[in-house]
Formats: sequence, structure tokens, C-alpha cells
Amino acid sequence: MNQRSLNTMSDSTTAFLRLANQARSQIVEITPQELSRAKPLPMIIDVREADEYAQGHISGAKSLSRGILEQKGAQLIPDFSTPLVVYSSRGERGSLAAAGLLRMGYQNVRSLKGGLQNWLESGGTVETSKQYQNPRRERAWWPVRVGQI
Repeated sequence: MNQRSLNTMSDSTTAFLRLANQARSQIVEITPQELSRAKPLPMIIDVREADEYAQGHISGAKSLSRGILEQKGAQLIPDFSTPLVVYSSRGERGSLAAAGLLRMGYQNVRSLKGGLQNWLESGGTVETSKQYQNPRRERAWWPVRVGQI
């Protein structure tokens, strides 16, 4: 990879992070501890890609990737007053998704602060899809922790 390609990738990453930070200024974030204590639980939406979701997701989370959220969101969540928490790997895509849902008219949207990474670092657990439960498969890139927050 040449220097120009590296600079373009760096510029693209910087632009993405700038966009995610702008979205964060428009939304409300919820901590893993707050989410674990929420009664009743809001609808939890995992906005990562399907393969990321299959490798491990918060129990009960629905998969609706960031790429199709605006297109399919109303089918999965027809009531615009439904309490929602969205998350991604580290929170960037989750922030963008939360901002998009607010623009669509959803009224009670939160983004999980720090995403799944923060959830796991705070002691949260994940469940995996059956295809990833085979013990011979490689482990997900993040440590799966046992226990509650």
C-alpha cells in the first residue's frame, strides 16, 4: 500500500469519526449499567452487519444493520414512541443510527455509549448464533465474559 492510499484511508477514517461525533452531539447515550437496570427493557437494536451480530450480540437484540436501518426500520419498529437502544461495535455506527432514527421521527432513542466493546468491558454478556456455537470455531475478536453488570 502506498502513502497516498494510507493518507486517503486516514482522511476517510477522520471524516467518519467527525461525522459520528457530530451525531453524538444530537443524541442521548445510555451506559451499559443504565441499560442493564432499565425496566422494562427497551427494544435493543444491533446496527452492525449480520456476521458481526452472529458472532455475539446482547441478549434479545434485534439485528438491523446500519446500511438498511432507514429502509427497514419502520417494518421492525412500527410504533415511533417505542423506547429504543441502538449499538454498534464501539459506538460510532450506533450514534449515526440513533441520529437517523430521530430524524425519521422516533421519539425515544438512545445509543449505547461505547458500543458492544464497552458493554463487554463493563461485564455484560453476549449470546451467539448457532453457527458460532461450535467449539471448534475461532473465538470472536472480543472476550465473551460471564456474569452480570
